[in-house]
This record gives sequence, C-alpha cells and structure tokens, in this order.
Amino acid sequence: MQQFDVLIIGSGLAGLSTALRLAEHKKVCLVSKRSINDTASDWAQGGIAAVLTDDDSIESHVQDTLNAGGGLCDETVTKMVAEQAKGAVQWLINQGVGFTRTANDQGFHLSREGGHSHRRIIHAADTTGHAVQTTLSEKVKQHPNISLLENHIAVDLITARKMSKKDVQQPPASDYHSDANACLGAYVLDKTTGKVITIAAQNTVLATGGAGKVYLYTTNPDISTGDGMAMGWRAGCRVANMEFIQFHPTCLFHPHAKSFLISEVVRGEGGLLKLPDGSRFMPEHDERLELAPRDVVARAIDFEMKKRGLDCVYLDISDKPLAFIESHFPNIYHRCLSYGIDISKTPIPVVPAAHYSCGGVMTDDKGRTDIKHLYAIGETACTGLHGANRLASNSLLECLVFGQTAAADILSQANKASPRLPDWDESRVTDADEEVLITHTWEELRRFMWNYVGIVRTDKRLSRALHRIHMLRDEVDEFYNNFKISNDLIELRNLLQVAQLIVESAISRKESRGLHFSKDHPQTEAEPIPTVLEPLNYDSLLERKSK
Repeated sequence: MQQFDVLIIGSGLAGLSTALRLAEHKKVCLVSKRSINDTASDWAQGGIAAVLTDDDSIESHVQDTLNAGGGLCDETVTKMVAEQAKGAVQWLINQGVGFTRTANDQGFHLSREGGHSHRRIIHAADTTGHAVQTTLSEKVKQHPNISLLENHIAVDLITARKMSKKDVQQPPASDYHSDANACLGAYVLDKTTGKVITIAAQNTVLATGGAGKVYLYTTNPDISTGDGMAMGWRAGCRVANMEFIQFHPTCLFHPHAKSFLISEVVRGEGGLLKLPDGSRFMPEHDERLELAPRDVVARAIDFEMKKRGLDCVYLDISDKPLAFIESHFPNIYHRCLSYGIDISKTPIPVVPAAHYSCGGVMTDDKGRTDIKHLYAIGETACTGLHGANRLASNSLLECLVFGQTAAADILSQANKASPRLPDWDESRVTDADEEVLITHTWEELRRFMWNYVGIVRTDKRLSRALHRIHMLRDEVDEFYNNFKISNDLIELRNLLQVAQLIVESAISRKESRGLHFSKDHPQTEAEPIPTVLEPLNYDSLLERKSK
C-alpha cells in the first residue's frame, strides 16, 4: 500500500492546479491515465473567461453565464467564480503561462465568444490549453512533494462504508467509521505491469474530466470516458444534470481528422456559417446569428443538415487577411492546411460533435462531494456554474477556481493517520480468453448514444437506449467479475455507467431546456429544476471482495 496526504486522479488543469496549490504543505500523488499532458485541457483552444478591463464587469460576466445556463446555474457559485476569475488568471501568469498580448504590447489580447457580451477571453493564440497544461505539468514534474504516476488508471474508490472492521486495521479516527462513508483512497491499475496497487490518502480528488467518448463523434481525447463520474456514483455520490451534454457546433469534418475542434473564437472574429451554396442560415434561427450560444448553433446546424441531407455545413473566415488568420488561429490554420484546406481561401467543413458534460458529481462551493474527504473538480463535477448549458471559456476557469477552493479546504484540515487498506484480490479471476466483447460493446454503445441521445431526443429513442444499456451492462459486469481487469474494460464499464446516468436524467426531464431538446416535450417549464440522481446502495468494492 502506498500512502499520501492527497490523492488526485486526473492530470488536466483541475488536477495540476490543485496539486500545485497543495504541494507546499502536503504529500500529493497525481494519477495520470496516460502521459501527464494527454488531457482534454491540453486540447482546449479558446481561452479563459475573466473580467480584465474597465469596460467589462463582474455583473456582466455573471449575467452572461446565467443567460446561457437556462435558469439552472447556481447564482451564488456563478458570482464566486466570476469574482475569482481575475486572480485565477493572475496565478497562471505568475506560473509563467504566456498569454497572447496586443499588437502594441500594451496588455493582453482579449477575444469574444458566443454568449459573451464583452471581449473577456484571455488566450494563448488558439492553443491556450496546451500553453497552460505544459507550463503547469513541468512544475508538477519538478516538485519534490508530488509523486506522478503516469500510465495508471483508477479502478474504484475505497470508502469506509464498503470496508468492514475486520478488513481495515486503523488507528482510532471517527472520520473513518462506516456511518461517515469517508473516502480512504483508491485502487489503481498500473497499465505497464498489469498490477493493481492500493493508494491510501487522507483526501481524494476526482479530476478525470468528461465523458465525450460515450458518443460516436466527439471533440474529446480518447481518455474522456467519465471515470470520475462513474467512480463517484458507485461510491455513493449524487450526480446532477447529466442530460446536459454540450455539442460543439464546429468540429472539422474530414475523413482523416479525428476530433479536431474549430474554436468558437473563429466565429467570434467574424466567421460565418454557410450552406454548400454559400448562403447563410443562422439568420433563420437566432437574432444573435453566429454568436448565439452553442446549443442554439448546434441545433441549427443539425436542423439544416437533416433538412437538406447534408454531410456537413461550412464555416467561412476567408474574408480575413492571411496575416490575421495566421496570427489569431495558427493551430487551426496549419492543421486544416495539412488536410488540404486553406481556410484563408475556402470555407471549413464542420459538423457538431459531443464536447462537454455540464453535469457530474454534485459538489458544494469548495468542491466537496457527499462523501467525506472526497472532492470533485472540473468537468467531472457539477458545481452549479454551468446549469443547462456552459458559457464558452468558463470551463478552464472553473478548474482553476475550484482547484483553489478545494486546496484551501484540504489545507485547513488537521493531519490524520490513514488506515491500513486491503490489497486488491485477483484470486478468483482469470485472464480474458478474448477481448471482442469489449470492442464490439464500445462501438455499439457510442453509435446508439449518438443516434438516440444526441442533439435532438425523443421518448422512444431514450427508452431504446436505456434498454440496450441494461443489456450491455449485464454482459460487461459478468466479464468484470470473472476476468482480470484491463484499461479498456475499466473504461467501458465507466462509460456504460455514465451512459445510463445520462439517459435516466434525460428521461426524467419532461421539457426542453438548454442542451436538452426533446421533440416530445418542446416546451420549457416555468420553474427550472435540476435533475438529481441518488445512488441506491451501489457497491463497487464488494462486487469483488478484497482480502
């Protein structure tokens, strides 16, 4: 058993920022599923929303967030995040992140994105996430108090409720009594050796990102399999607003391009959405045109594609000078050019794709979950900031602010001894004779989630999806209980769990609001009510008894 003060699962911005804020006073273990920089944060293009100029205001940022959120944002949390945004950005600047400056070098260049009433997006060209990720990851790798476990994937959380007294030898500590359901650590698979290690920690942080890989088309990297959401649910946490999946309107449509996002900043700087004949269609859908919130634009594109039988629509920024394009969108320009698309001369073929999960494990304003000593931060969590639809560039901001509040809460606690935890038991399982079940189930899940639980939903489609999920979960659970675990099996198990939560949440919402649009319930109810699911005695660790 390895023992730390804090275990952080996930190496994106949420995990990195939390680790660095804790490391001066705590011994931290940071678990990364692949390499430390293989994260959704690294892929983020747009930037970070913050009020940085005198012509903008906290109130305006809050109101823009509330407007996008469809009535489901927690106003207190939204105000807290907006107020702390400037300090969070300054913290990144102090860490050495090189944000883009204005042409005269008199300050930072700020862009505007859909749903924002002001230019308030600070960015590093169009690779903001990469700039932030690489800067912070180098500091993490050099810090003596942070132990980095790359190529490790968490299997499940260890909680006091699931550990009987005879299983856990521990010093007297009321926090670890079974009634408290405190988190004690996690089982983690070393993907290099195939061995499961036990990590005990006084506090555990879920920062594993979203679940975009539950859909056939997504802008997310392959690691986005909803691990933290599924583990939190199995451990006994409530989840909220899981039906609100943000589909980014503009993902590059090309047979050789995988999950490449065309940033919203392109529309913010004047890019126009067009049909194949060159005519615009957003004037038919919303008075805000291309700068309408993402859910509006995604539904408009989906409508036009289905109405006209199109494979894609087009985003045109070719009226801008080449120098402007190269300076504002260098990554997008060169990536498209590698596929034979010169965006300074021709429109970009785009389609919507699953992009962001607005729901997740429920937390308070300090990132605390229903389970003592367990925190959730970033896309894994539902903090109340995003409501029914996330405002552009509020996601990296949320990671920073809640990384700070969670770290402060952890640092305020007195040190306590961790219990002795049981080892992972593989004495009753064997090597899998074939992996075809995992591959086929993964493909089937992602396809029917795209077809039945996508941008536009119906009761019948949702019912069909839930029926298929139940059948597949039975098969995968049997596989999980009889064979040695692998990275693919863990991810598939988590995706099926998250898919079930998404569908059950969608079925329970008998209206259309924000990112959830139902043809059977097109109206929006007067009172906005969050969707909250509570686990019913779900056990993860007792499915396979520990020693």
